[in-house]
Amino acid sequence: MRAFLILLFALCAWAEPIPKGFRPLFNGKDLKGWHISEVNHHGNTKAWTVKDGIVTVTQNPPGNGGILLTDKTYKNFEISLEVNPDFGCDGGLFLRSTEKGEAYQVMLDFLEGGNIGGIYGEGLPELNKGDTGTGKKMDRDWEKYWKKGTWNHIRARIEGDAPHIQVWLNGTQVADWTAAKSFLPGGGNSGMIALQAHRSDPKGKNPRWLREGGFHRFRNVAIKELP
Repeated sequence: MRAFLILLFALCAWAEPIPKGFRPLFNGKDLKGWHISEVNHHGNTKAWTVKDGIVTVTQNPPGNGGILLTDKTYKNFEISLEVNPDFGCDGGLFLRSTEKGEAYQVMLDFLEGGNIGGIYGEGLPELNKGDTGTGKKMDRDWEKYWKKGTWNHIRARIEGDAPHIQVWLNGTQVADWTAAKSFLPGGGNSGMIALQAHRSDPKGKNPRWLREGGFHRFRNVAIKELP
């Protein structure tokens, strides 16, 4: 009975941060249901691990990065997750991603001059030009809502062929933007979800690398599919 209660408590502790109506995208033990892209221009790092319900990827050794993709594709959905990167880590949450990593990116750039929660066209250069949509792409004051040295909650919502994307950081909306059209290859309206570790370049002007090896951390990654 005692063992059962301990197990029940552990399961409740794992499930509690996941909002009602969402279902987990990780089983808390391994990468089942996900795969590493071998064709992403940031690299194909194999440093992704899952332990005690936490997904981690390290920037060490330098010079490599990559993305971890869901096996399944999605169109309209909300995604909820907690992030806790080391300062200096450049990462992202990809929405409707291709295998190459062409996607609507929610920026998770926890570094000097970075942004958390802003919308960027990863591998979609046309999206990053002017007059590509309406609304707010990012909040320059995101640090007001960020909690340093601990877990932070990100929720993103994407819907529509010309997507309407909304992002919340710890409950505060930091982006609310509608694209003028679909910017995905071939005008696509669905794709995979991906977690990104930006390629590091310790010899570059913007290295995106910590000498001691920085870690991206994700947990309680969950989805709610929309009509």
